[in-house]
Amino acid sequence: MEIPHGATSYCPPLSPLFPGFLPGQSVRHTVRPHGTQDWLLIYTMKGAGIYRFGNEVYESRAHEVTLFRPQTPHAYQASPEKGWDLYFAHFLPKVDWLSWLQWPEHPSGMMKLSIQDSALARRIEKRLEKVVRLYGGAQARREVFAQNAFEEVLLWCDSINPERKTVALDFRIQKAADFLCANVAQPFSEKALAKTSGLSASRLRHLFTEQMGCSPRLFQERQRMARAKHLLTYSRQTISEISEDLGFENPFYFSLRFKKETGKNPRSYRENILSGI
Repeated sequence: MEIPHGATSYCPPLSPLFPGFLPGQSVRHTVRPHGTQDWLLIYTMKGAGIYRFGNEVYESRAHEVTLFRPQTPHAYQASPEKGWDLYFAHFLPKVDWLSWLQWPEHPSGMMKLSIQDSALARRIEKRLEKVVRLYGGAQARREVFAQNAFEEVLLWCDSINPERKTVALDFRIQKAADFLCANVAQPFSEKALAKTSGLSASRLRHLFTEQMGCSPRLFQERQRMARAKHLLTYSRQTISEISEDLGFENPFYFSLRFKKETGKNPRSYRENILSGI
């Protein structure tokens, strides 16, 4: 891979993390015939990046993340028509990050993920902005803070990686599950859940049960019971207060539901926990 006139092959010096943001047309035409010694992540925020592999050309889209392993040749530049707003990060992964970096791979060696969920895309953008801000700040141990924020970026990417051993949830089902967890004390509403997920009620029931192993209503009930166990174990709230906080009609009904789930009423459950049984 030759370096065209006007292109650069600059590689940052090795460090645990070197992040940045490049707006619009400021992205230089970069060609690295031998890749880099570190990993390189590029997140397309707006516009498009042009990647070249021999005679092949690939154009990235908004909310797409590309990843290059060390020593992977790469060449990229901003789209002349669209420009290219991007976040980048050169990094040396911690050992426990390596299993998160097995993304779908292009024949050239480039790996990529496409983020279809706009809420997740915004979340990742905010985390990347935080990485850059922390890295360039005056905070003591700023590099460590930035590295911790970048770890969250990789975790969110891993959550939608189709190559990971645990199959990722359909992002619409993830939205529905998150909604139920956030509204665990509210009456179950299939209509509200369908609106949140962007699916019809019947399609939501089918996909949710298929991927989560239970119906949405039962999932919410299990979340309420899990929250009840936590409060009975770690809080000093009364059973009446816990019942009210979790949206039950009255403490008696809460006790009936809790005993059906655990085999014990709330008072016995708490007493057993406190006595170490």
